[in-house]
Amino acid sequence: MNAYTYAYRGNLIENRHKISLAIVGPQGNLLAYSGNPYLAAHMRSSAKPFQALALYLSGAIQRFGLTPAEVALTCASHDGTEAHVAIAANYLRKIGLDAGYLACGAHLPFDPAARKALQQSGQPATVLHNNCSGKHTGMLAAALALGADPQGYEQPEHPVQQLNLQTLRDLSGHHRIPYGVDGCSVPTFVLPLAPAARMFALLAEPLAAPPRYQEGLEAVFRAMQQHPDLVAGPQSIDTVLMQKLPQLAAKRGADGYYGMALRNTRWGSIGIALKVESGSNEAREPMVVRLLEELGVLSPEVELEWRRPPIRNVRRLEVGYLEARLELAWV
Repeated sequence: MNAYTYAYRGNLIENRHKISLAIVGPQGNLLAYSGNPYLAAHMRSSAKPFQALALYLSGAIQRFGLTPAEVALTCASHDGTEAHVAIAANYLRKIGLDAGYLACGAHLPFDPAARKALQQSGQPATVLHNNCSGKHTGMLAAALALGADPQGYEQPEHPVQQLNLQTLRDLSGHHRIPYGVDGCSVPTFVLPLAPAARMFALLAEPLAAPPRYQEGLEAVFRAMQQHPDLVAGPQSIDTVLMQKLPQLAAKRGADGYYGMALRNTRWGSIGIALKVESGSNEAREPMVVRLLEELGVLSPEVELEWRRPPIRNVRRLEVGYLEARLELAWV
């Protein structure tokens, strides 16, 4: 069974983006797949909900009195709006550090309005505008709570990154986890899709996880659902889908990765990991929508811009479109 997002220019297919995905239950049982359910892929930012568990495992939640909004920002690939930057700045103040400790680097906001406003102000982008600033602040909070030096928290050998690695091992059931360096300079872990999907299934059903992770998983799911606007932004697919589907925690990752935790489906709680093999984020969004429709959790009548998004040229003329086609193999 195959899944592709086709890019049309006019009425002819210009590009074919192959997609592999796995749908898994909390016990790690493969329920359905398309393409290669054991394709090894960098999780990129889709790992953030599980990296956020370090806040609970280290005791940082209690030590700093962190709120669900700050937990949601820890899980975020945020769009750099004024609200995102303000919460990130306050988060840093709460743990007693300044922006100089953040190793994520600076980039312009993803949100078009926020980017335009910043450029018109003549001010440069800062590390707080980085979509990963919440995750990095969370890692600093965990380092302090562990009694570790916050400097170097982004290095693979640092106690925070070792804690993250052990968390992924325990929740995925997969013990050989290579890593690379993510765009924000912390390790990005590589897992086959099915074990990665199992982690999202446990995010949907925390009581099936090892006891030490249950509280954190439930709190992370609730924080993402309570503050979907902080997890991404007003025009981003994660935020919009979570606003429309209260049983969903969704997390995009760079280069065509996507993870979802779904409660109350006809199969119970399920986890999904999806990878566009070409790395296209534009090809990913139509497939995410198509998959949720196929699973019966999203009505085809719900208006979403990603269902059949147009392709536009420099003059903003519509010259083509993207369309997802999905075949699922049920196990």
